[in-house]
Amino acid sequence: MINLRDYQLEAIDKLKNGCILCGGVGSGKSRTAIAYYFAKECKGTLNIDGVGEFSEMKKPKDLYIITTAKKRDSLEFEGECAPFSLSTNQDCSINNVKVTVDSWNNISKYIKVTKAFFIFDEQRLVGAGTWVKSFLKIVKNNNWILLSATPGDTWSDYIPVFIANKFYKNRTEFLRRHAVYNRYCKYPKIDKYMEQGHLCRLRERITIKMDYFKETIAVDEIITVPFDKDKMDTVMIKRWNIFEDKPIKSITMVCYLMRKVANSNPARTKEISKIIKKHPKLIIFYNFDYELEILKKLGDTLKVETSEWNGHAHKPIPKTKSWIYLVQYTAGAEGWNCIETDTIIFYSQNYSYKTMIQAAGRIDRLNTPFKFLYYYHFRSNSAIDLAIAKALKNKKDFNVYRFLKD
Repeated sequence: MINLRDYQLEAIDKLKNGCILCGGVGSGKSRTAIAYYFAKECKGTLNIDGVGEFSEMKKPKDLYIITTAKKRDSLEFEGECAPFSLSTNQDCSINNVKVTVDSWNNISKYIKVTKAFFIFDEQRLVGAGTWVKSFLKIVKNNNWILLSATPGDTWSDYIPVFIANKFYKNRTEFLRRHAVYNRYCKYPKIDKYMEQGHLCRLRERITIKMDYFKETIAVDEIITVPFDKDKMDTVMIKRWNIFEDKPIKSITMVCYLMRKVANSNPARTKEISKIIKKHPKLIIFYNFDYELEILKKLGDTLKVETSEWNGHAHKPIPKTKSWIYLVQYTAGAEGWNCIETDTIIFYSQNYSYKTMIQAAGRIDRLNTPFKFLYYYHFRSNSAIDLAIAKALKNKKDFNVYRFLKD
């Protein structure tokens, strides 16, 4: 028996080849996509919530799932495939269907595959790099859908999907028709897009939204922590690297060091020590390696089992009664979930609004046993922390150059 909610069934009915299945973090996009593949692409029948009979596919085709490395390694999609009698072990898979789950890093391995079905999980089709080129080769010879909680921030993010749907021949045609460039900028910078009404209609043709009522309640709490003003002024005004005792040469380094002054303040770890007494299982998101070292030392001090997921280590969540799971934003803000805790601490803010939303969604899942989900946002009253917070509040990304110019 397959459990599907009404909004998932509605999405399956509307989906077609080349669509973007757009649902909030934790809305069940993976299961919806597999159900669509089984029932509509391969003409199988399903027992949904006790109604109907499960039968084999009339038109079976191999299934390829391209997702994040963390989601691949956690075998999450294998779990989603199991109720459909689908398996990465072809001998155990219904109709002898071949199921392949791999990461975006390996997408080029599948450019010669034909007559299969692809599920592209999480939006990675930005720009005109290797992933986009491989994607466009794959979709010429296979049916596909794309899953995303946040499909695009600007119209340029939709270019690969528009090309795949044959709305445009290539990227050049799209830009010539719609992009207006800044005449005074030294590098190509798009000021605005023309014919946005037409672009909206194209987007509506291929975007299937899953509207659902969240049963969880998010409790956001801003924890204001102090910072060393003298050190901050030395970095920001005097442009002096207090950590290496030398001048600061670049704008990006100024912001990095301003953040390091704020994020290294011991008041942040003191707040974590208080929170863990109320919430013994904590996911903590951080940005930089120096933050990781601070947090690992805290785990040792508190004598709490600590594990990490980042570019250096891919460790699982501990199985103890109390634990701290340290997750670097870039490595682990999306593509996995945890229903063992109700609490996330954002030790430092990320520059990307989209990344912050994805990170918060790691515990906001359909099958979470918790009614209330707690999010603790650490920030100081320093100029940079306040500027980042303002950008995120306005659902925008933080811009380093604009901040220092202002």
